Amino acid sequence: MGRPKSFEPDVVIAQAMETFWTKGYTDTSPADLAEATGVAKGSLYHSFGSKRQLFGKALDLYGRMQSERAEEFLSRPGTAKERIRAYFALLVDADLDGPVRRGCLAQNTIGELGGRDPEAARVVHRMEEGVIEALAARIEQGQRDGDVGRDVDARAQALFLQNTLAGLRVMAKTFDRPALYRIIDTALAGL
Repeated sequence: MGRPKSFEPDVVIAQAMETFWTKGYTDTSPADLAEATGVAKGSLYHSFGSKRQLFGKALDLYGRMQSERAEEFLSRPGTAKERIRAYFALLVDADLDGPVRRGCLAQNTIGELGGRDPEAARVVHRMEEGVIEALAARIEQGQRDGDVGRDVDARAQALFLQNTLAGLRVMAKTFDRPALYRIIDTALAGL
């Protein structure tokens, strides 16, 4: 019989996610993952398969975290515009206030692997669809509450806002907070 695992798989996946997020998939080596997780390379591969399989689990975790954050933040009291602005500002602030400006793992993945890794592209697309659905639901709630006009196409506006959010997360690597906040305010003018 083999030795029992001496680590929590969910913790290892979270640590790997942070490493992939900071360094990118290609630039993350097995040694980087072993160092970040404290788990030997052989044990990592025995438990998670390949680097790509571990990355897939990390990307899934990131997607769940982002979905939970969006739903939680958008469901708070306030107008649709206030809640969406606060959610966008939260993400921009997190990007700017971290020790490294690393942007969004999903957008980074598409930039790095999108044309070469159909499964990664599908996972990111599902993530984006989840955010679009959450934004559309919040816009529709705003329409019911009377703070968003009935003539606003909730799905089209949510698609536009997701596009803006994706761009913000990329631009957060090089632009300053006032410029990014101006983009947020401009994007929300349509509500």
